[in-house]
Amino acid sequence: MNTRIASWATAAELTVSAVVATAAPASADMVPGSSTQFYAYCAVDLLGVPVSCTQTDQAHSSHICQYLATPLGLGLDCIQRSAQ
Repeated sequence: MNTRIASWATAAELTVSAVVATAAPASADMVPGSSTQFYAYCAVDLLGVPVSCTQTDQAHSSHICQYLATPLGLGLDCIQRSAQ
């Protein structure tokens, strides 16, 4: 019984750690003045929707993204950066 409880606790801890690591990207540059937005490079599909986003630094980014809570879980909201 104790082994089963310990395994469930370990699984829950790993799940929470993965969500926190995903929600707080270490390799991405954060957008100045925002604690939730970060720079990302995203491919764009035929409808102009960003797909396959990868966290990156400001110099190599094409989009600014942030994580949002949705009814289906954690979602990613990205907007294209303007040319500078």
